[in-house]
Amino acid sequence: MGSHRRLAPSGFDRGATVLCVLSATAAALGAAGAAPASAAPNGEGPAEVDRLYEEAENATEAYNKADEQAGKLREQVREAQDHIARQQQRINTMREELGSLAGAQYRSGGIDPAVALLFSTDPGDYLDKAAALDRIGTRQADRLLELQSVMRELAQERAATAGKLAELEKNRKAVATHKRTVERKLAKARELLNSLPYAQRAAYERASRDGGADLPDLRGVSAPNGRAAAAIAAARSALGRPYVWGANGPAGFDCSGLMQWSYAQAGVQLPRTSQAQRYAGQQVPFSQIRPGDLVVYRSDAGHVAMYAGNGQVIHAPHPGAPVRYDPVGMMPVSSVTRV
Repeated sequence: MGSHRRLAPSGFDRGATVLCVLSATAAALGAAGAAPASAAPNGEGPAEVDRLYEEAENATEAYNKADEQAGKLREQVREAQDHIARQQQRINTMREELGSLAGAQYRSGGIDPAVALLFSTDPGDYLDKAAALDRIGTRQADRLLELQSVMRELAQERAATAGKLAELEKNRKAVATHKRTVERKLAKARELLNSLPYAQRAAYERASRDGGADLPDLRGVSAPNGRAAAAIAAARSALGRPYVWGANGPAGFDCSGLMQWSYAQAGVQLPRTSQAQRYAGQQVPFSQIRPGDLVVYRSDAGHVAMYAGNGQVIHAPHPGAPVRYDPVGMMPVSSVTRV
């Protein structure tokens, strides 16, 4: 999001040290930009809008990370609860079986064995029954041990699941916190943009709207492999679609969402955030960049784009600016990742 409309590298060095730790991001972003939007002089208005967009993008990536973790935890909790239900059914079955064995033992073993043998009309039949009861007793003891083991496992699983549920609730709260931060930053940016003189506002909106209107010359550019070619083709198919924070397509995208969706069309599963995508492959020197590589920007890795060739990237810039081409040097490059 932040600062993507300008093409000069010198305009993108501010605000690049925001940490990407979930617990710190909300506090850092909440503290930033506390001054009223209208306080910025007119000449600094567009730069302040860019700064707010940049901060909103950091909050968006934190939102994406928390949402991704919450999704994984939801799946883990669901699987754990299913397993707990199966274990409980197993315990119920074992208890019923043990009850039947105990009943049989009680009905046939209620008197002294010597007395039972004395009064038995068929000593051979009695001895057969006694042997069966002995086997029942051994089996009962084994099943009791098994039942105790399963019940211990069930208690441990329930405790672990309770921990996951607590962590899930923590992540849900983090998602809500980052969502509020994004919305607050975007509201400030819109407020400031609306307060600019008409000519300034029109120039800013025109730059955002028309930044990718003239398609770059990519003749002679070829992807190094089929996977990169498929990802680039997917990203190109998204040109003109709107920026939607927290979205990963196909109707709208944020920056990392576009990369994740594009590579998914090539059969490659990327992580959700730009910070994680930075390490989703081999990092290569900028001098060796090839089409399909992920270009990560700023020291906080808060923005990501896909290199398309001839010095151009495809990316989702910020609200109001659709998926488009921009020069690879539109802001300071942090790293290049080959997927």
